[in-house]
This record gives sequence, structure tokens and C-alpha cells, in this order.
Amino acid sequence: MGSHKLGSLPLFGQSWVRSFRGFKIGPLVALWVHRIIRIEGVNAVYVLVGLPGSGKSTVGRHLARKLNIPFLDSDLAIEQHLGCTIREYFEVEGEERFREVESDILVRLLAQDSGVLSTGGGTVLRAINRERLRARGTVFYLRSTPEDVFRRLRHDQSRPLLQVLDPMARLRELFAVRDPLYTECAHHVIESERPHVGALLQLIMKHIDPLSVGP
Repeated sequence: MGSHKLGSLPLFGQSWVRSFRGFKIGPLVALWVHRIIRIEGVNAVYVLVGLPGSGKSTVGRHLARKLNIPFLDSDLAIEQHLGCTIREYFEVEGEERFREVESDILVRLLAQDSGVLSTGGGTVLRAINRERLRARGTVFYLRSTPEDVFRRLRHDQSRPLLQVLDPMARLRELFAVRDPLYTECAHHVIESERPHVGALLQLIMKHIDPLSVGP
């Protein structure tokens, strides 16, 4: 296999080499087959998950531009579908109904041929969403501490779950519940406490096979 390492291959390439090792199909052939299947319609969606304020939208836009593929924002798609803001819908219909809408929109977004998808912070609360994310995309967890998120969001009035008397305590509660769920569905965990967007992009790109991203 020369200088190519099995662990550096996309998931399909890894399984292909293992399944057909007896026929001496190496990593370059596996990547070639992977590219053909990509062209034939297997989607390449890169998903960003994490707490509100962890940088998903900002990093997602830059990543999509770098890869020359569409940027998809689940919160924006939901608001376009609802015809109102998420905060307004929360206040009238409640969180449970919102999560149902969120799951429906997620299915549509994951059906795209390619793109970088920024998800809402609570998308992972439903097991079916976690399963769909991991199965249909490559998931990156932008992991930030509650303290760092609070520093970024302390003046943001648009986050319905943070409009409480003690937003710091609320963030710690969210992290305690959601951190294991983000980790469960993620293929890669990217520590995003303070790094510049460019540094985060470099960390993410280390896990993206350029052959899996086609025009």
C-alpha cells in the first residue's frame, strides 16, 4: 500500500480495501471507485453540530466556499418554511412542535447531493436525527465550553433557549445534556473554544478527502 494509510481514506475506501484485500485492490483504486460512486449520486454533505454560538454558521459558510459547494443552514430553512422566526414559533407552539418541524426539514437538507450543513443546537436531541446525520453525512462537532459560548452570545437576544434569568447556568445544563449526543453522532470532534476561523477550517480539512468533493 506504499505511503498511503488506510485510516486516511474516506469510509467507503476503507471498507472497500478491507472487503477486497484478497484481490489486492489498493487505496488508489478504492479512491477511484469512491469518486465514481460520488459522481453517480452518493451525497457528500458535511454537517456541523454543536452548541448555539459554537461557530457552526460562520465556519460552515467559509468551508462551503472553500469546497465550492452549497452552504445549508437548517435554522434559516426552518424559518423560510414557517414564515416566522424560530423564537416566534417557540413562543406560540412550544419546543416539542418545533422539534417535529426541525426533523422534517433535516430530512430534506440531508437529501442534497452535496453541501455544508449547519444544524440547530438542539437537532441532536432526537435519536432519529442523530442516526440520520451520521448515516447521510460526515459530522463535525465544533466543541466549545459553556463559558466560551456565553462570552460570544451574552448580547444576543435571538436565542430563545437563552432568554432566561441565568443564561450561564442554562448553557451549562445544555452542555451537560448535549455534549454526549454531539459526540455520539460526530465522526470528528473539533475543539473550537477560541481558534480563528481559518484555524478551524484547517482542522476540518484534515478529515476531508478532496476526491469526495466533486463539482
